[in-house]
Amino acid sequence: MKRARVVGIVAFAIALAAPAHADVDGDFADQLNGYRIYGPRDFNAWMGKIVCQRLNTGVDGDVHKSVDFISANLPRGTTQLQTWQFLAAAVGNYCPDQMSVLGR
Repeated sequence: MKRARVVGIVAFAIALAAPAHADVDGDFADQLNGYRIYGPRDFNAWMGKIVCQRLNTGVDGDVHKSVDFISANLPRGTTQLQTWQFLAAAVGNYCPDQMSVLGR
């Protein structure tokens, strides 16, 4: 009887913990800050998700088109390296299934 109670308590605790998932937008913002890419968190997250949508739908046929899109939408002074870092971070956080596109 005690074992069933313990299993029930553990199952309840796991059920409560399940909704507490990682904050992907926060992780993305932290990664960008590590690359010294700053800006409004919501805008950067939106840009990262749009980059993935463009890759998923074929709007950007290759990574160079994605980099051009990102470059046109990030603040003036963003380096080419930072633009590529933004792309890699966006793919890694929002569409890891597109990771192979970075190797092309």
